[in-house]
Amino acid sequence: MRSRLGLNGLNFFTAAVQAGFGPFIAVWLTLSGWTLGALGLALSIGTFAALLGQLPGGMLVDEIHRKRIPAAGALIALGAGALMLCLAPTQKLVFSAQILHGLASCVMTPAIAALTLSICGHDSYGERLGQNTRYASLGNAASAALLGAAAAVISERAVFLVTAALVVPALASLFMIRMADCADPEDDHSALRHPREREHKPWQIFADPTLHVFAAAVVLFQLANAALLPIALSGLTRGGGAPGLVVSATIIVPQIVTALLAPWAGTLAQRIGRRPVLMVGFAAVPLRALLFAVVPGALPLTVLQALDGVSAAVFGLMLPLIAADLTRRTGFLNLAIGALGLASGLGATCATLIAGWIGTRFGEATTFLLLAAVGVTAVGLLGIAMPETRRPRPAA
Repeated sequence: MRSRLGLNGLNFFTAAVQAGFGPFIAVWLTLSGWTLGALGLALSIGTFAALLGQLPGGMLVDEIHRKRIPAAGALIALGAGALMLCLAPTQKLVFSAQILHGLASCVMTPAIAALTLSICGHDSYGERLGQNTRYASLGNAASAALLGAAAAVISERAVFLVTAALVVPALASLFMIRMADCADPEDDHSALRHPREREHKPWQIFADPTLHVFAAAVVLFQLANAALLPIALSGLTRGGGAPGLVVSATIIVPQIVTALLAPWAGTLAQRIGRRPVLMVGFAAVPLRALLFAVVPGALPLTVLQALDGVSAAVFGLMLPLIAADLTRRTGFLNLAIGALGLASGLGATCATLIAGWIGTRFGEATTFLLLAAVGVTAVGLLGIAMPETRRPRPAA
């Protein structure tokens, strides 16, 4: 019980810390006199560092048997990055903080996945990942409110002091997790073994065609999903219909839906399989894009963001769950998570560029329809080429 409570707290406070590196950075740097070009460069450097760090971060976690060590290092790095943002906002400090945040996130995500597998084992992994997603969503929502209050009452700089302070309860939660509370020793997932006991090499995971199919679907998913809300909010803003309350609601609504649905989706994935749950979550993206095109307006946008919560709940737990399924024999779970994280990052990065170009030339409605078509392609790829990855249950 102590380790599970610690894992809940770790997911909650890690998500809360990550929220401090979101839109608040753009606001702080704008108030500090940064130009749009310099601001875009700073944000792009962080994104690029996160892309480059995905595979090395996963490999690092795979090679360290005691997973609390890389998790603690990543949390300390996140706190250091937040403190750097509290200082004078020079290019050197801001760029360094963004790089530190990107690289630390590449270690923290697989470390949490590895700790989860160590505690619950492979057979209960889906259900536990659903709980992880729930607490991460709650942490995001709570942190957004806390940091917003800090910015309004104290100053924009105070946001990053609070962010750094949130690392302390995250570390306390991490050290509540005891390695003695490990999974059943009869669990045959190779990631639970000591790295020296594995019989396979890291690169052997890339020989599995299912990993490539899922990675391609992840790229298409992010191509369709990542630019939907920015494009919709941009159109509302130009029409004078996107006040701050609407923007906040479009962020909070999917977090609430994700927190409600994620544990149920994890349990369902354990009972009926990964593939049907995955297809439902992916199908929410083209449906949302299509409805954005035909039902414009602030209120419909806020309501339709519930579909974003559906896809986020499924995507957040399915990426590590399918990675665990595909690496049960080789054991390189975190390298697989890094590879899929790289695919996700590439899709999201390209999405905003492509959607912005299409929207400028052909309008928002056409952009939404094209993004819906990309989302349908992702669902079709899963339906045609993605096999079921859940291990068959033993006969009674």
